[in-house]
Amino acid sequence: KSYLSMKEYGRVIRLTIVFVVVVVGFIRADNNQEVDEVSIEKYTEAVKEKNADVDDGLETPSDDPRSKRVKRPDVRIEEEQLQESETLEANIPESDVPDASLTDSQIIDQLLDPEEDVKEDASPEVTPESHVVSADGFEDVDEESIDDLIPDDTSQMYAVQAEEEFGMPEEVIPTVEADSYTADDDDPEDASSPPGELDHAAINEPVEYVPPPKVKKALEPGVEELVSAEKILGLSEHTGEKNTGVKPNYRKAYSLLADAVELGNNRAKVLLAEAHLEGSHTPYVEHNLTRARELLSSAANVGSPAAQQLLGALFATGLAVNSSQAKALLYYTFSALGGNSRAQMSLAYRYWSGISVAQSCESALKYYSLVADDVARGIDNLGVGPIIVRIRLMEEDQSPRESPMLDDDLVQYYQFLADKGDLQAQLGLGTLHLNGGRGIERNLKLAHHYFYLAAKAGNTNAYGYLGKISLLNKDYATALKYFKLSSKDPMGQWGLGTMYYHGWSVSQDYKQAVAYFMGAANEGNAEAELQLAQMYLNGIGVKKDQGVALKHFNMASKQGHVLAFYNLGMMHANGVGVMRNCQTAAELLKNVAERGPWSSEIMEAHSLYHKGYVDAALVKYLLLAELGYEVAQANAAYILDREESDFITSLKYRYKRAFVNWKRSASQGFGGARLKLGDYYYYGQGIDMDTVEAAEQYELASNVDNNPQALFNLGYMHEQGIGKQQDVYLAKRYYDRASDASPDAQIPVFLANTKLQAKIYLKSLQATYQDLTLSKVQDKLYGFVSGTTTTASNAYQWTSDIILDLESFGGQDWDIYLMSLLAILLGIVMAIRNHNIRVAQLRIQQQQQQQQQQQQQQQQQQQ
Repeated sequence: KSYLSMKEYGRVIRLTIVFVVVVVGFIRADNNQEVDEVSIEKYTEAVKEKNADVDDGLETPSDDPRSKRVKRPDVRIEEEQLQESETLEANIPESDVPDASLTDSQIIDQLLDPEEDVKEDASPEVTPESHVVSADGFEDVDEESIDDLIPDDTSQMYAVQAEEEFGMPEEVIPTVEADSYTADDDDPEDASSPPGELDHAAINEPVEYVPPPKVKKALEPGVEELVSAEKILGLSEHTGEKNTGVKPNYRKAYSLLADAVELGNNRAKVLLAEAHLEGSHTPYVEHNLTRARELLSSAANVGSPAAQQLLGALFATGLAVNSSQAKALLYYTFSALGGNSRAQMSLAYRYWSGISVAQSCESALKYYSLVADDVARGIDNLGVGPIIVRIRLMEEDQSPRESPMLDDDLVQYYQFLADKGDLQAQLGLGTLHLNGGRGIERNLKLAHHYFYLAAKAGNTNAYGYLGKISLLNKDYATALKYFKLSSKDPMGQWGLGTMYYHGWSVSQDYKQAVAYFMGAANEGNAEAELQLAQMYLNGIGVKKDQGVALKHFNMASKQGHVLAFYNLGMMHANGVGVMRNCQTAAELLKNVAERGPWSSEIMEAHSLYHKGYVDAALVKYLLLAELGYEVAQANAAYILDREESDFITSLKYRYKRAFVNWKRSASQGFGGARLKLGDYYYYGQGIDMDTVEAAEQYELASNVDNNPQALFNLGYMHEQGIGKQQDVYLAKRYYDRASDASPDAQIPVFLANTKLQAKIYLKSLQATYQDLTLSKVQDKLYGFVSGTTTTASNAYQWTSDIILDLESFGGQDWDIYLMSLLAILLGIVMAIRNHNIRVAQLRIQQQQQQQQQQQQQQQQQQQ
């Protein structure tokens, strides 16, 4: 046969196979269980109606203040399209996919009778009664909470959720077939309107949202041991972050984790690897970086996002592996696609700073917005959010008295004053325990105690704080009572506004809420500023005004409110009420992302360092530095610079790693890091020696925070002509600026200026006497000193001769006679002086009397 006929023959075969597949699909649809009454088209319309309120970039207002935030920018991860295609392929039943190795006739036979070739390891049948196991692996989640979480792509959600919680590979997750309609729904005979015309009545009918069937997940081996260990360690069941106030039994916890690891639990591998990395629990878990790497590699290979993130951090920092930024970027990317917030932060910081990738503000904003969304969802409007204490070890070492941490003795002193009735101490301790920070954990019970003492002493503002504590405990009736007692104070006004806004124990009244929020905002209350901003942004109780909302968000952000930073970042990202600015939006959302639950590890590292666990502190600081924390970068570099850790034995490599972290810290605005970069360039530590670059770094450090050491170094370089043009006058100017910047620099500056003045004097002499050389100046100085010494010796000899003559004339007691004579002369002088003083006082009195008499005479004449 000809080539053309062969081509047509192949086409006929393919069309025949497609026709058979379609027929079998309709047969399988008829044999399925009872189908839903809602068609795919109506299901799609329901989803569109549900999400229609977010099309304009803003979410609809509701009673929950967290729903009043600005919608995050419409940015998507590039790999989402790949995930969607993979999910669609996963949703196709295995029985409908022919094996590529079979012939055409075998494929047709299999399609006509699909039940004859069922694999033994096929996925379990999915029924509407199936349920989803909660994060702890035991309790069932209620239907309403699942409906709120189910996205359009159910299989993708379950795959990601399983990988995050149990490390399950995607292959074991049952998929859901999209058989939510029957052929009768598309039958023209059942339609109420003629073909080609729309059924307007059907369109206007409300469509009930029908969620897809729920799926029950299989438990990973070792879940019971893992859950028990997490409870002992005080870890959150969902996020894995540490809860405060828990004293763990490390021996039992790590024994359970080891058992779970033996059973193959990936989450347990990650936790045990973290313990091996940290090394602060050496009596129970050995400090072994190699073992940590092995555990992380095992978990990462089966798709654990947490393990991939930590393994990427190891490759980035060079701990236990050879440093490879390419592998670090690869692991970070896979972990971020799995939903790991830490990996998303690392990628965002790398794109923001251009580390091993091309600098891209948009890519950084994309990842920072994902993390900021998660952080903002965990913060309510009843507080300013978590407080981060950023302590740089360098500054703490230079000025230990200025540390923001409260000493135990100082806290006990304040407690003593509070118990004695000191009102300021009571309010201060109450606020400290209410918000936490400065080394003090949040404790609502102690906060209530101190505010109650202040309220009994007559402070009405303390009643407002008592109301806030009752509000946190959801005791609305008691909160309302306290807020009314503090209605003239900012905290009480904010509380009353919150009660009217939500309708807690009062009738909901937005106008009343606005009035109270206005009063509290005028007194500087950050929570009231945030509430007003959200109401103006969404037009709740007031006319919608994005400009006014922006103003109130700015005011709240100045007091450190995290949700204010979040909303400002979203407004700048979307251009809502302000011109779109990617750089500003990324910086604001970076601030929000750094307030996540992992921020508590900064203080943990600080505590480990002062307890002597320097290696453990260094590991934590290095891992946090990868997330973009400037204080972690500076502290890691500081530890490496002082050679306090035993991790890195090579001095050259230690300086290189310190140089990298100093550079990253300096790029985020820390002047002390700029100073250290100048030192590294000047001495050639971790980098080739470059005095010109060193001078430039010192210049930048002096401009950032007027650093006195940098100013002094610039003066020295100008004086010696190192890296700068030699100029003694400019050197003196820098020395004087260093003296003005810090009192501690006054003595070194005095010595340097003395030396500099001598050089200036010699330079002027050389300008005057061109034939004058340094050797001639030395000769003249030697002659001058010799002459002065001879004169002094002669004077000493003359004085000695006089004393000997007096001794021979007056005897051995000549000195007593001389002292008596001097005393008499001193008495005479004092008597004459006192006489002159009395005479002067009499003259002054006479002059004053004469002036008074003249004034009296003038007054009489005028009368």
